[in-house]
This record gives sequence, C-alpha cells and structure tokens, in this order.
Amino acid sequence: MTSFAPDSIVLNRKLPLWYQVSQSLRASILGRSPQDPLRLPTEEQLAGHYGVSVLTMRQALKELEEEGLITRHRRRGTFIEPGARRGAPVRLLGSVDAIVAQQSGMTTELLEHGPAPVPADIAEHFPDLSEAASYHRLRSDERTGEPTNHARNYVRPELAARIDLDDLVRWPMTKVLRDVVGVGIGRITDTVEARLADPETARLLRVPLLSPILHYTGVTYDTDGRPLDVAVIHYRGDRFSFTVTLDAT
Repeated sequence: MTSFAPDSIVLNRKLPLWYQVSQSLRASILGRSPQDPLRLPTEEQLAGHYGVSVLTMRQALKELEEEGLITRHRRRGTFIEPGARRGAPVRLLGSVDAIVAQQSGMTTELLEHGPAPVPADIAEHFPDLSEAASYHRLRSDERTGEPTNHARNYVRPELAARIDLDDLVRWPMTKVLRDVVGVGIGRITDTVEARLADPETARLLRVPLLSPILHYTGVTYDTDGRPLDVAVIHYRGDRFSFTVTLDAT
C-alpha cells in the first residue's frame, strides 16, 4: 500500500524537535490532496525522513493522535483521519511550520486578487511601496461548509509575479512563498486582538454585525529582515483561540 508523503523541513535546534515535526506533519496532512493516500509511513520511516529519533517521532505522532488527525492501529499502521475536525485551537511555539499548520486544512476560495494600494494600517511595513499585490481568500470548514475566516495578503509585487493562484487555493501564503517561490523566511511576527465584526466580515463569516472576532496581523520577513507579506485575517471568535508558549531556555 502506498503511503502518504509528508513535506520536509529544516529543524531549529532551539525548539522542541517533536513539536516542529508534529506541526510540519500536521500542515502536510491538512494540506493534502483528496487523492493522496491516508496511510502514513512507519515510525522508523518518518523518523528517518525528519532526521529525528523514533522516540521523538512517537511523541509527535501522539500529539496528532490526541488532536484527532490520525488514528493508530496495532499491526496495521497509522492512518490520517479523513473526517478530522478543522479549525482547532492554534498553539504557536516560534515555528514557521506552526504558522503553516495554523492556516492549513480548510476549503479555500479566492475571492479577488490584483494590485491594490497599501492600506494605511500596514504601510509601515512597506515604506517603499504605494501599491502591493493583494489576495483576498475565504476559508471554510471542509465538512460543513461553514466559513471560519477571511484573509487579505499584501505581497511585494516582484514576488507576486511568481505566485500561481492554484497554489493559493491549496496552500497558505507562507508555504507558497517558502516552498514554491523559494524565499528564505527569517521570522514572522503575529499580532492578535479582539474586534467587532464590520459589515464585510459579518457577511462573509455569516455572523451578526458587531459580534466578536479575532483580528490577526502576521508579517513575514526574509532572512535580511525585509517584510515580504502582510496577512490580515479575521477569525470567527467562536471557532478559534490562540495560545502562545514561550520557551525559557
């Protein structure tokens, strides 16, 4: 039986390895194509793929099993759970793959795209630009069709020329920039605040006007510290929470 093939990552030794592996595998699972196999490689094969010990791999798989993304069967193997719930609470631990996992695994509709003026509230990140490439997407729960968030990405024009729109329907912008466009990502800064749904957000997310939402702004920088992409995402407040864990070591 053919096994599902997860993406590869470069591990950061300053963060727990099991966490990085679990987030990378989670993003691969949630971003898979419908025709991809449901069976995962063995623990030993996955450990070799990621370059970690079997014990570390086992801990990563336990995390995904507790989340309900995989099921493990003695002698039969480990399988992706096709009906696993999307839009689970997000836990961030300083990993780019955590951001990718956060944004993966939902049905995505590209609402509009094209050149647009840089909004005043993010202009500080693009001081040399008056116009950026804008992409507006709506994400929905795969099973219910219920909208969960809508996102606007503002990307430097020279990068937009290398972005395939089909990739944006399948994958988050972070993954497209890193793994398809080939940009080196140095860091991402996240800001999350409570807001009330404006008319556009209320309509797209099917929530009452002025109901609570989570307003997320994520700025992606290259390895030289230059902003590449600013994501402005509105999450339904009844579907998402954010937990940030800081490593004291």
